Amino acid sequence: MSMILGLATIRDVNVARILADPPLVWRVIAPGDPEPFEAARRSLSFRPLLARVFGRWTSPAGPPGAPADLTLEEGEGVGTDLDKAWHGIHYLLTGTAWKGTPPLNFLVAGGREVGKLDVGYGPARVFTAAETRAVRDALDKCDDDGLRSRFNAAEMMKEGIYPEIWDRSPEEDDTLGYLLEYLRILRGVLSEAVDRDHGLLVYLT
Repeated sequence: MSMILGLATIRDVNVARILADPPLVWRVIAPGDPEPFEAARRSLSFRPLLARVFGRWTSPAGPPGAPADLTLEEGEGVGTDLDKAWHGIHYLLTGTAWKGTPPLNFLVAGGREVGKLDVGYGPARVFTAAETRAVRDALDKCDDDGLRSRFNAAEMMKEGIYPEIWDRSPEEDDTLGYLLEYLRILRGVLSEAVDRDHGLLVYLT
């Protein structure tokens, strides 16, 4: 089963709403499909009794006083995905499989987890507008030539960089070109988010 990394722009006000009411994340990830949102809402009604007694339970309708649904303004919720290139891009940015220095490790770490709600491969993560700007600014300092020089197929295979295709013959499969193409897409999403003063939602499905 493939692991695809998704990205979506989101205002800070909705970052806060999603963190307070995690099922709302599905309104950004799958806006045209009500079932995941409704299933996440229903699952809250099965929280253990002790969690309810000690105040760790959220009702199926969401936290008291919270909006029942999420409203996305024009230009918000703009999403894309990095296909299976996300881990390779992380490697080019950080030189590591799962670590790296913030904010350039943002594809696999950082931000805040949206509760414990599994959206595919663990919870989604959210970054505020200020955090997203810091990511964009750091990425702007990484030119494609420099990132291209970090491509090391043998090391990437050794480190288990998903999807472990990096040692294929360039004549048959331009894996470096694949990473650079999705890096261009990533730059575009970050620029759009910053231009609108939006944050970012990151998730693996």
